[in-house]
Amino acid sequence: MLPYPNINPVLLTLGTLEIRWYGLMYILAFTFGILLIKKFFGERKIYLSKDFLVNLLLAALLGVLIGGRIGHVLTSYQSFYFANPLEIFKVWKGGMAFFGGVIGFVTAFYIFSRIEKISFYKIMDLIIPCVPLGIAFVRIGNFINGELYGKVTKSAICMYFPDDPGRCRYPSQLLEFLLEGIVLFLILFFLRKKKMEPGILTWLFATLYGIFRFIAEFFREIAPDQTPIFGIFSLEQMLAAIMTIVGTGMIAFILIRKSNSDLPSQTPLPPVSSH
Repeated sequence: MLPYPNINPVLLTLGTLEIRWYGLMYILAFTFGILLIKKFFGERKIYLSKDFLVNLLLAALLGVLIGGRIGHVLTSYQSFYFANPLEIFKVWKGGMAFFGGVIGFVTAFYIFSRIEKISFYKIMDLIIPCVPLGIAFVRIGNFINGELYGKVTKSAICMYFPDDPGRCRYPSQLLEFLLEGIVLFLILFFLRKKKMEPGILTWLFATLYGIFRFIAEFFREIAPDQTPIFGIFSLEQMLAAIMTIVGTGMIAFILIRKSNSDLPSQTPLPPVSSH
């Protein structure tokens, strides 16, 4: 058994204001994300104005928060939120759905790319390596909150979490921190300078994240309001599988399209005259 550190989720209290570790993790995620984005753009000799950077950050923040929160409310603890609708807006307490955040993130950046009149894939391929690092910070926040923990187990790596002190569980947040965060970040970080077709790196993220999340979900407890699909899979696991399939399909589509465009054009044969 591993000891749970039992860190107080509230980092600091200022009067009635609570500053929580979970919120701090989001701040760190966006701070490091912006620093990396400036680095990645600089490597391509693309220098960002202050206004562009602020608008980029705002698009990312709104997309992730709105999409992630809506996704969480619709897929987890529905009965609680429907009974306490004001709790929906208390995002600082935790509770964000990754797949909802992805939809919000992609939608926000698509709108942003249209407004700024730049290629959607061009900006996504530069930004996407930062995303796993953000995921890593958020998983640390989940762990400190004692939420999204794993299934009950007798394994030597189990922990007793404050919300369920009587049963030892997998620290699935740490597994997701490692796979979806650190490992995926390192893969994309070292691949970012490779010459690729626009969109390949973005869809590679989708493919690999889906694989890692599908694996991690076997160790993570299914939300109380969910019924296992086919008796074994969580909703998030099925979404991860779809994400992997779509990502793989899009990579194949981009490569096939590139291959076809590289084929030499054929000169039509002259008509055969009849005698």
